[in-house]
Amino acid sequence: MQRFFEPDGRPDTGSDHATSADVALAVNGMGTFTWNVTDGVMRYDDAGLAVMGFRPGEFDGRLETLSERMVAEELPAIQELVDRALRERSGFSLYFRVRHRNGRLRWTHTQGHIVRDPQWRPVRVIGVIRDASQELVAFDQTEQLRQARNDRRRQADIVGHVSDVLVPTVTVEDVAEALTTSRLLERIGASGIVLGLIDNGRMELVGSNGVPENLIRDFHLSRLDATLPLTEAVRTRKPGFFTSKAALTERYPALEPYVTRFSGAAATAYLPLIAQDTPIGAVGLTYAGGARFPPDERTVLTALGRVIAQSLQRALLYDQEHELAAGLQTAMLPGRLPQVPELALATRYRPTRARGGIGGDWYDALTLPDGRIVTVVGDVQGHDVTAAAVMGQLRIALSAYAAEGHPPATVMARASAFLAELDTDRFATCLIALLDPGTGMTSIVRAGHPEPVLRRRDGSSVWITTPGGLPLGLTAPGTQPAYPALETVLEPGSTLVLCTDGLIESRARDIDQGRTRLLDAITTGPGPPEVLADHLLDTMAAYTGEEDDVALLVLQRSRSGPDPAPQMEATISPADPDALGAVRLALRTALHAWSLEALDDTAELLACELATNALLHTGGHAILTARPVRHGGRGLRLAVSDASPVTPRRRAANEQCTSGRGLMLVEELATSWGIEPRGTGKTVWCEISLNQL
Repeated sequence: MQRFFEPDGRPDTGSDHATSADVALAVNGMGTFTWNVTDGVMRYDDAGLAVMGFRPGEFDGRLETLSERMVAEELPAIQELVDRALRERSGFSLYFRVRHRNGRLRWTHTQGHIVRDPQWRPVRVIGVIRDASQELVAFDQTEQLRQARNDRRRQADIVGHVSDVLVPTVTVEDVAEALTTSRLLERIGASGIVLGLIDNGRMELVGSNGVPENLIRDFHLSRLDATLPLTEAVRTRKPGFFTSKAALTERYPALEPYVTRFSGAAATAYLPLIAQDTPIGAVGLTYAGGARFPPDERTVLTALGRVIAQSLQRALLYDQEHELAAGLQTAMLPGRLPQVPELALATRYRPTRARGGIGGDWYDALTLPDGRIVTVVGDVQGHDVTAAAVMGQLRIALSAYAAEGHPPATVMARASAFLAELDTDRFATCLIALLDPGTGMTSIVRAGHPEPVLRRRDGSSVWITTPGGLPLGLTAPGTQPAYPALETVLEPGSTLVLCTDGLIESRARDIDQGRTRLLDAITTGPGPPEVLADHLLDTMAAYTGEEDDVALLVLQRSRSGPDPAPQMEATISPADPDALGAVRLALRTALHAWSLEALDDTAELLACELATNALLHTGGHAILTARPVRHGGRGLRLAVSDASPVTPRRRAANEQCTSGRGLMLVEELATSWGIEPRGTGKTVWCEISLNQL
């Protein structure tokens, strides 16, 4: 049934000036009609004329006269229904309104039957017409109740939907983005939205959709005392409702050049956002089809403002706490990176986008007195202020141990013991790389941390396979776990990338995919470390979703730097009695080539002691390496590696002992010495300097 409503929403049920025909109509309320389809003549009986509002003899039978009594807006729908009935050779039933002499509208109901000729063509329509006013009074009441229920349901759905959209938001940016989506505007029936927040006595527009760009640009930071709808809503704490452009520009003349671009009637509503009795901003809504803003609608919009205000207040508190926490964490990171000739260094820290936005990731770099540089990246378990505090303590401890001159393996072991003694129930992963800029010699130690990536001079990239130990803090207090070290050479023009797992891990994917993606990003990325660091963060963010903190350190050795330091290497087997003699000869030859002949005797003695100790106590072969160093002057580094994890111990030897003096000699003759775990074995090393001779 096609429904049409009067301006006041009620059908006419009678008149104060009833005629005799009206009285008869009230008794009978039904008449008949015939319509000759061929000549278009319409005939009513007296009761039918009364229903249509004609006196006897007043109607001339013309359809044009009949249409004058009907409502013009309803005629197209009536015509379409009757035409379809004639085409389909079926009857019809329809409701329409007619205007009586007193100007009031009455609802009528017409039901027609089509008479056809032998060729089945319509020739005449006969039917009945009756007054349907009383019938539709009850119908209107039911319809109004149904419409009211639908309106209330729709209004509740609007508030509920906006609440659901705002639930997962965390930051102010999240709230603004959620509120200004086209999908949300469609759900709440608006064509445009603008969101403003109070900031230092001004109204800052933080989000919009469907609003002219020049309006946002010109009023982006308006003073709170300006005569504008958002600022006035904040000052008065009252919403503003305008049903037309004219009403809006009359109240706010400054908006006149902009509202002409609003489509349709452009009704607008401006709602103050008040949280805990404090105005924090305002929101404006535009309706392209116009709106009357009845009391129920205004109540819903006011409730909508409260929902938005609560979410924004929560987001503002989060942003403030996050800014404070991020500032604290940034303060704990090194403020200045060391400047090392022949090296370029870049670091980045990116907090997670998840709630909390703070963690225990860090980077560090410091130079030693001998010119070498120590670089560190690490990650303390957790994403809270405690993690950041533990990170700060651990970073300082690592720097102190490295500055004392301990090798990376010892630095890592002491840091693990330090963290265990803090008794924080936190562990940490860490990676240390000690680099000699002059020779490119690099020592890498890993504690449960992702390995570093090397980009070679030709642009190819590879993960450096590095033996690792337990994460820091997982050993019993007072113990120092073993951490194997890897020694490699960083050639001129090569780049070393150290990062935390936030750069490669994604919850929904295998970590190997992240490792592969990072390799590709490093290989195809730009050359300079600063630009490469930004490239890696941007490229990997889409893969990881920024669900974890990232600490990144990129170290590049200059292409114009010296070639890698020369090195001698020899394998000594217990089954070869001439092995030690061959090693002494090779060592003398290397020292002569390096212009370190003055170290011949001392170097041979220490090399033989270290090698003999390895052969006697491990039962397997050993590898001797020797290379020149320049730590505080010219010198030599000797190292013997074997496959046994057993650490040699210095023993007291009396005059009758034939052994036990090896480490005593090393301690007396060497400038420094140490023991470093290497995979399943170890390396015993020492350094001697020309300055001591």
